[in-house]
Amino acid sequence: MIRLYRLQDLAPGQILNRDPAAQPEVEAAVDAIIAQVRARGDDALRDYALRFDGAKLDALEVTPAEMEQALEQVDPAFLEILRQAAANIEAFHRRQLPQGFVITREDGVVLGQKYTPVARAGVYVPGGTAAYPSTVLMDVIPARVAGVPEILMTTPPGPDGRVAPAILAAASVAGVTHIYKAGGAQAIAALAYGTRTIPAVDKIVGPGNVYVAAAKRRVFGQVGIDMVAGPSEILVLADGGCDPAWVAADLLSQAEHDRLASPVLVTDSEALARAVQTQVEQQLAVLPRAAIARASIEANGKIILCDNLDQGVEVCNTIAPEHLELCVADPFALLGRIRNAGSIFLGRHVPEALGDYFAGPNHTLPTGGTARFSSPLGVEDFVKRSSFIYYTPDALAAAKDQVAGFAMQEGLAAHARSVTIRFAEEGGGAQ
Repeated sequence: MIRLYRLQDLAPGQILNRDPAAQPEVEAAVDAIIAQVRARGDDALRDYALRFDGAKLDALEVTPAEMEQALEQVDPAFLEILRQAAANIEAFHRRQLPQGFVITREDGVVLGQKYTPVARAGVYVPGGTAAYPSTVLMDVIPARVAGVPEILMTTPPGPDGRVAPAILAAASVAGVTHIYKAGGAQAIAALAYGTRTIPAVDKIVGPGNVYVAAAKRRVFGQVGIDMVAGPSEILVLADGGCDPAWVAADLLSQAEHDRLASPVLVTDSEALARAVQTQVEQQLAVLPRAAIARASIEANGKIILCDNLDQGVEVCNTIAPEHLELCVADPFALLGRIRNAGSIFLGRHVPEALGDYFAGPNHTLPTGGTARFSSPLGVEDFVKRSSFIYYTPDALAAAKDQVAGFAMQEGLAAHARSVTIRFAEEGGGAQ
C-alpha cells in the first residue's frame, strides 16, 4: 500500500527520497561499450544487437522498404492520432523559436546576436519493454522546427531485426532523416563518435535506461546532450474536492513506467489521502503492468499530508518534480507560486497523460530535482547563440584607451597592443 506521512514527521531527505549514488558496475560497463564502438564501429554495434536485443543484423539503417511496410501495418486510426498530436506539438514549439537582434549605434558600432541550428542532431528512442512513438514526436519535432538539416534516430531492434512499426510511423510523421537499429550505450557512443554507417552528431537528446544515461554523461563534451534523465516522477497536489479514483489513476500512470518511478500525492485532506490509498490498491489489481507499478508504489510512492495548501506548494518546490498536477479548485491561483517543476498540469481535468501524448508541450522533462535549474526539451536545445560585433575605425579609436587600460590591468600586454597598434604610425595596415 502507498504509505501516508504527515509533513511534520518527515525529514528533508525523506521528502525527496532520491538516491544519487553512482553505480560503478554500470559506469564500467558503459566505458567498455564506448571503447568497443570507438574501436570497432559497425561491427561492435552488430555484436551488441545480437547480445542485448537478440537481433542478427545485416544492415544497421532502416530501409525505405521497411518504412513503407511499417506505414502499411499501422492502424490508420492511430496514424491519424499521430498526425494530430504532431500538429499540436509543432504549433506549441513554433512559439519557442528564438529571435536574434541587431543594435546599431550612431557612432558606427553594430552589435547583435544570431541563432544557428546544429548541423546534425541525434535522437535516442528507447525500446525494450515498450515502444514509445510519443518520444519520437517530442524529440524530433523541436529539432525540425529549429531548422536542423539532419535528424538521425537510433532505437533498439526487436529479435526479428526490425523496428516496431509504430516507432517508424512516428518517425515518418515527425520528419526523421535517417533511422538506425542500435540501442543502449552503444547507440549513444555511435552518435557521439560516428561509425562507418552512423555519422557523428552535434547534439544527442532523448531518454533511456541507466546505461543510456551513463553513456550520455560520458560523451558530454564530445557532443552536447539535452539532460541526464532519471526515472519518471509525478507529484499530485490535491485538495479535498478531488475524486480519489482520479488521483490514484494519475499516480499509477507514472508508477507503471518503471519500478524506480516516484508517484507522490501531497494533500491537505486526510480523507482524500485515505481514500487514495484504497483506490491505488483496487486499481493495481487490474493493471496489466501491475508488478512494475506495485514495485514503484512500494519503493518510492508516498502520500504527504500537510496542514494547508500553502505548505503543499512549498513541498512541491522542494521536490521539483518532473510532472506536477495542481488538482485544486483554482489552479491558476497557485501557478505563479510554483518555482520548480518540469511541466505543470492545471486543474482536475488535466491528467499527466494529456501532456505525454497530445497537448503540445514537450514530455522530455527534467527529473531528479533538476527542474530547480533546467527546463523541458525545446527548440532552444537545437540552436546555438552567437554574438557579433562591428566597429568602424573611428569607433575603435574612441574606445582604444579603455580597452587597452583594461587589458593592462589584467597584465595582458598583447591584448592591449592588438588595439593600440592600429593607431600607431608604425602599425600600418588597412583602415
